Amino acid sequence: MLDTSTEEVPSQETKVAHAEEERHAQPASGIAAFIPKSIGRVDDPTDALRQLITSPDLSFLMEAHDGLSAAIARQAGFAGLWASGLSISASLGYRDANEASWTDVVEVVSRMVDASGLPILVDGDSGFGNFNNARLLAAKLLQRGAAGVCLEDKGFPKINSFVGDRHPLADIDEFSGRLKAVKDTTGDDLILVARTEALIAGYGLEEALLRAEAYAAAGADAILIHSRKSVPDEILAFTNRWQNKLPVVIVPTKYYKTPVAAYRSAGISTVIWANHAMRAAVAGMRQICARIIAEESVAGIESDVATLDEVFRLLGYDELTAAEERYLPKHG
Repeated sequence: MLDTSTEEVPSQETKVAHAEEERHAQPASGIAAFIPKSIGRVDDPTDALRQLITSPDLSFLMEAHDGLSAAIARQAGFAGLWASGLSISASLGYRDANEASWTDVVEVVSRMVDASGLPILVDGDSGFGNFNNARLLAAKLLQRGAAGVCLEDKGFPKINSFVGDRHPLADIDEFSGRLKAVKDTTGDDLILVARTEALIAGYGLEEALLRAEAYAAAGADAILIHSRKSVPDEILAFTNRWQNKLPVVIVPTKYYKTPVAAYRSAGISTVIWANHAMRAAVAGMRQICARIIAEESVAGIESDVATLDEVFRLLGYDELTAAEERYLPKHG
């Protein structure tokens, strides 16, 4: 297992207490004024993600797409992150159609790990090719501190699930081979989530169950079942038949009005808020840019944006100041 040291989920009280002692012993990094809380230390990100996914309590993963969004999610109180393929692609100026390379994704995830210290489940698309590409991606993500990878049963290149109707699925045996290759390469050091797009592609419940069974046999640690409908009916039908043979992960982007109580009742393990930080950034930047060009001034928008001091606190500039006092020579 890789020796990575990041941050921990709040439920592990003894480790949180240990984290508090460490924070008091070291220069504090500070918390931005608009952030309500932070979390403790994660000694093993993979173990932390496994606890989130296998916990009897419903867990939530927040989308992030760069170091800044990862740091904000951490200090907001999220215990884990989803490194979204859509959001990472958008932040790099690409479409979610495998236009960003796997090396682009790995580099961004590395920045997110460093900035947040949280366990990160990475959207690995369809693995960027066959079994060999998938296992290479998984190995590199593990080296960079990711806690898990999610692979979807499409071919390469793939297109975002909500774009158009062309979503051909991979052969079950071929995709199972991708999963086995990842598991053989990373073992239990990386959580492997198998995502079936059977409902997205219009194949229905029986195909989704058939694929989930095959992916469980191939070594997946959890199943992500995806839907593009505005109601969760087909998701709940799946969970009812699946009976938690493996933990179930969902992405309620389209059926967002559903109360989370319904997910708890269905025994769903984990909810991913999959693209909302990126979409919030797009909306906010668009609004501010439009006002600045219209008003030819920034005076009117100053109260609507984060202050520089908030940015400095978020990224720990005070730690750098303390380190300079400790390590730089003093003259005069």
